[in-house]
Amino acid sequence: MITDLAVIAVDGGELSLGGGLLALIRPALSALEPEGILAVLSRSQGVRHDLPSWCRSERHEYLGFEELSEGIERHLIAAGKFSTHLKPSTQEHPIASRLTSAEMLRAAPMPLTADPSTGFAPRGTSVEAGGSQYPFTLTNRDEVAPPEIGNLYDQAVGAQWDANRDVPWDEIEPLAPALSAALVQIMTFLAENELSALYLPSRFISRIHPAFAEVAMFLATQLNDEARHIDVFLKRARLCGRGLGISAATTSRSLLSLLQTDNFTEASFLLSVLGEGTFLDLLGFIEQRAPDAATRVLTRRAKADESRHVHFGLAHVRHGLLNDPKLYERLESAVRRRAAMLHGFGGVPPALQDALTILAAGGTEPRQVAEGHERFRNLLDTMHSSRIKRLEHAGFSSEQAETISRLHTPNFM
Repeated sequence: MITDLAVIAVDGGELSLGGGLLALIRPALSALEPEGILAVLSRSQGVRHDLPSWCRSERHEYLGFEELSEGIERHLIAAGKFSTHLKPSTQEHPIASRLTSAEMLRAAPMPLTADPSTGFAPRGTSVEAGGSQYPFTLTNRDEVAPPEIGNLYDQAVGAQWDANRDVPWDEIEPLAPALSAALVQIMTFLAENELSALYLPSRFISRIHPAFAEVAMFLATQLNDEARHIDVFLKRARLCGRGLGISAATTSRSLLSLLQTDNFTEASFLLSVLGEGTFLDLLGFIEQRAPDAATRVLTRRAKADESRHVHFGLAHVRHGLLNDPKLYERLESAVRRRAAMLHGFGGVPPALQDALTILAAGGTEPRQVAEGHERFRNLLDTMHSSRIKRLEHAGFSSEQAETISRLHTPNFM
């Protein structure tokens, strides 16, 4: 009898195997390394008959029993080699009352490569063998999760706002017809582009392995942001009392090429770094020249949301470029494919050009329109220079950044 090798002992009292004793035995075995010894003290005579067969069925080794005193037996079990064992804790200090996502990531780091057979088991879970193979395709950490993702997710959660409560809708006054029509067209354009920004990230969430759940969770906040933007842009347009504006063919083709992007890193680059990055300048332009407080507030809040999306895209691409020297060529190719799809189309959709000019002019007097047109042209220059700065911040050379910025779609997104 190997009585001196027991690592853990449980006292089962008079519990039978089917009457609750397994609720003590199974967790104790899970805490042992394979072939670790568990001692079970029992006052139930039936255990000596039931425990050996249970051990065989569960692939543990029953080592026998001995009587310690009248009515008390000690049974020894060697934990099976193929059973599920709880991972030992690596915690070195007491956990604070509140945990940030970054702290959670330190407690349970992301693996370099994730196993699709672990399914939806949270990272750090002890996974029983024999599970199903899940169709996750984004299983490489360096292609999915930038190091900043924990902080980005916490920031996104803390910055959520209410489209009904946080915009002063009651302060809207009627606008002059030309200015009202311009605002309707701008809001229509914004909503159409934000619909694409809602649909594109949703394509990738189900592909991301749950070992990188923080990325999927961040994308969920991004979807919530985009849904809220669509809501406020369409509300602001409708409150002008004139329906919606024009959807340009340029916009349609540009957004289709974006939606058809099937690589997660390329999609993040095209949408978040280039598209939403350019939208930061557009939203700032609208905010600065907003005809009322509601328009000013909703564009300022949308811009703050978009800045988080841009930060994620930059972090994602910067991390990718550090780990994959060939990524730059792939990203430039993705931009060139979009440019090719728009070959033969003009620049910024005419209806949007006119609307931004009138908004910047604040009226229709020729002198005002001339000033508004000059401000619109300056906006395009600002967008180009800002794109170059963002691309350089992501890790591109000045020449690469210049090339990509000039190839970017005239639809902005």
